[in-house]
Amino acid sequence: MTAPTPPFRDPQLPFAKRVDDLMSRLTLDEKTAFLHQFAPAVERLGIAAFRTGQEALHGVAWMGPATVFPQAVGLGATWNEELVRRVGEAVSKEARAMRARDERVGLNVWSPTVNLLRHPLWGRNEEGYSEDPRLTSAIATAYTRGLRGDHPTYWRTAPVLKHWLAHNNETDRDTSSSSVRPRVLNEYDLRAFRETVEAGAVAGVMPAYNLVNGRPNHLSPHLARHLRTWTEDDLLVCSDAAAPSNLVDSEHYFDTHEEATAAALRAGVDSFTDHGTDSSRIVARLRGALEQRLLTEADVDAAVRRQLSVRFRLGEFDPEHDPYAGVDDFDTPEHRALAREAAEQAVVLLKNDGVLPLAPDTRVAVVGLLADECKLDWYSGTLIHRSTPLEGLYERFGADRVSFAEGVDRVRLRTADGTFLHVLPSDDSPAEALGTEGALDPALLAGRTDLPPLTTDAVGTELAVVDWGEGVLTLRAPDGRYLSVAGDGFVRASADQPGGWVVQETFGLEPHAGGHLLRHTGTGRPVQVAADGVKVAEDDADAGVFDLVVAERGEDAVTRAAAGADVVVVVAGNDPHINGRETEDRTTLRLPAHQERLLRAARAANPATVLALVSAYPYAVDVATLPAVLWTAHGGQAAGTALARVLAGDVSPAGRLPQTWYADDADLPGLLDYDVIGGRQTYLYFEGTPLFPFGHGLSYASFGYGDLAARVRDGAGPVSVSFTVTNTGETTADEVAQLYVRAQDPSVPRPRRELLAHRRLPLAPGASDRVSFEVPLSAFAFWDVAHGRWRLEPGPYALLVGASSEDVRLSTTVTLAGEPGAPRPVGARGLDAADFDEQSGTEIVDRTKTVGDAVTAVTGRTGELLYRACDFGPGVTGVTVSVAGAGSVEVALDGGPAVAVLSPDGPTAGPYDYVDLASAFTAEGVHDLRVTLRGALRLAHVGFSG
Repeated sequence: MTAPTPPFRDPQLPFAKRVDDLMSRLTLDEKTAFLHQFAPAVERLGIAAFRTGQEALHGVAWMGPATVFPQAVGLGATWNEELVRRVGEAVSKEARAMRARDERVGLNVWSPTVNLLRHPLWGRNEEGYSEDPRLTSAIATAYTRGLRGDHPTYWRTAPVLKHWLAHNNETDRDTSSSSVRPRVLNEYDLRAFRETVEAGAVAGVMPAYNLVNGRPNHLSPHLARHLRTWTEDDLLVCSDAAAPSNLVDSEHYFDTHEEATAAALRAGVDSFTDHGTDSSRIVARLRGALEQRLLTEADVDAAVRRQLSVRFRLGEFDPEHDPYAGVDDFDTPEHRALAREAAEQAVVLLKNDGVLPLAPDTRVAVVGLLADECKLDWYSGTLIHRSTPLEGLYERFGADRVSFAEGVDRVRLRTADGTFLHVLPSDDSPAEALGTEGALDPALLAGRTDLPPLTTDAVGTELAVVDWGEGVLTLRAPDGRYLSVAGDGFVRASADQPGGWVVQETFGLEPHAGGHLLRHTGTGRPVQVAADGVKVAEDDADAGVFDLVVAERGEDAVTRAAAGADVVVVVAGNDPHINGRETEDRTTLRLPAHQERLLRAARAANPATVLALVSAYPYAVDVATLPAVLWTAHGGQAAGTALARVLAGDVSPAGRLPQTWYADDADLPGLLDYDVIGGRQTYLYFEGTPLFPFGHGLSYASFGYGDLAARVRDGAGPVSVSFTVTNTGETTADEVAQLYVRAQDPSVPRPRRELLAHRRLPLAPGASDRVSFEVPLSAFAFWDVAHGRWRLEPGPYALLVGASSEDVRLSTTVTLAGEPGAPRPVGARGLDAADFDEQSGTEIVDRTKTVGDAVTAVTGRTGELLYRACDFGPGVTGVTVSVAGAGSVEVALDGGPAVAVLSPDGPTAGPYDYVDLASAFTAEGVHDLRVTLRGALRLAHVGFSG
């Protein structure tokens, strides 16, 4: 007799009922084991093992060869949702095809990254889409829809958004706290997540390493308060790697891992990514928390239920009904064409005085450190196909019309005894690229030890040296392999490219004893010449001293190539593994000095010099004397072909900048200043003159705008905006029409202009298209801190239409009937300290370890808080402050002196041990209230009585 099919195997039942049934069959130990990233199989129920997490930011990563699309910031630069949706679709199809061959490939994909590109020095700028929340959400929504698929029930892959929340610094990323005021939280940081989740193609989020307002993101109360209210779907929250342990080990937020793990689970973390594939420690902590009654079985059930919901949606329990089970689309001609199309659409023409496009018979010199490179980043797959700018120009113009100079410095390193470092010949066996065999954690891959270490001889080997800035060098042997240090400490020419979690291919030269120490960056140890080969020394006492014998300066080679060409293309930018990457922020917007030398040399030799920046982030470059400048992110496998086709005019560039390009480091806020409003950050608030503004990008065509019409439908409905765009040039091209808004009479600081909508549209010469947008009234609202909710302010709003945030072609004004502002009812409700209108010298901290905010003065400063239009009604006679710590609170009305000073008798027992202090205080009617904080005092609330 055949056993009856259990309900959880019945595809006719709703997923919720099937999950209920499966939950009832699992033991507590089995459920607890599911909470680690690597959930084990339950053989008695026929349930397979499952892991959360598959990197897929711009192609399937870490699991071997796959189609590599442009970096995320490059996809953001396309401003093209339909293109990005197709990229997501291709990536998810390849994930399915790869999983069919290798079950280690996961379907719970950890992408996209929706952190806003607030600060251009952030090391992970390459991972985000834009500084603007609406553009970020539009691109992220498109990508997740492609990843999810369009079946109403089953998902091709299950996307997880990274990294919740307010995360833009790698410096001290696991211990620093982002101070985020309520307006910035709601209008900026939450918005990109919210609109993407509400679109319905998101399976979960990953909290970031940092703290927000003094509380680790893995304990974020906003997971429950906001995230899980935006959708009816169960959302799976996956921790970032090792972040659960950080709660104790680096953040010291809890004393024990049992407390920390329990708190994270109760806050909403459902899957713990910690200790690699070893689940034993997380499981032990969870069991300890259960035994100590820090957790209940219901807490465990809630997390497991959310994980199972995702697994059901992925078709795991219904292989015969899963419409994506047989997908085998991998490295198809369509995917290759899409990779090229995406790379072409990501190219942004920043400046053009007429030198571009290049004529077919142009003699081109392509020079620069990235001219013959196709760089990958940490979240790339392994290239199946590659195209460098040099290869693309060879293909497009012919090798006889293209000359090349890389611009490296060519040197030999002479030792103290007069011999030179020498690279022994190898057997030419190919190096194993990162991820070639599929690596769940490529950070664990070791360097090669099968090649001979460097030695010395009388002649030595000429090495190609690149200075990537800040004294960080790479040295490359004539066979193309980079000098690297493996685990045994020997220096070998063994790496195809710099890479790895700790890059082993970078060095520094330090003046020493009339020569230089060659210090290996990864180990921090100097290089020495030993009897058994060249290796890193134990300490500086054993270091070798080297002289640099220069055979050729890079600018000399560039000058020769540039002088004989009609046009020079200087390809400059970054290596995504050096000086600006995960774990390392940049320190400047400037190009490294080596690359500035090459650019100056090319320009001096040939005025027709085009600068092509290939980089993961913006630069501040002097473009005044350059006739043309382009930018593209690292464009994946088709990068070189795409750039060459744009240079040649086969494709008219139509990428647009997804973030502001500032002119100077002095224009930047502090890296840890997350107050985009008070700090006047991003195009929304920046009042200076950028090098290139948000939304900027030129074309080989020209476009006219006209016939702007705008009206508020039904008097209270959405705002309908329409206008006509015409290609007035002679080239078929795309235009990106952009609609912005500016509140003309705001009661609080509002953006100078704010993107409402955009559309990328192709137009033939002379063709016109009518562009229409329906903008909901909610898009015009702001977060009213006086009342803790969104409010549409009545009054005039300027609608600005154009080709960038600064290139406005048309404008009109609509008057909206919103809700008038009202004073703060402080007499009845008091004030939560973080709900200020303005501040200086303060930061927001955690009121308790679970919920709430408080405000404290920054160490060494006096804090000032301003609360406008406080209504004390018929009058109050007393003030009460809820404080913890040591210091004082001064309360004043309008611009007057302090009328109440409150201070605890001594420090409170701890930062969360609040006391209420009372003082006489008289006020009536409406006044501005100013609060001054001195000392290490946390202010949570101000109340009034009488």
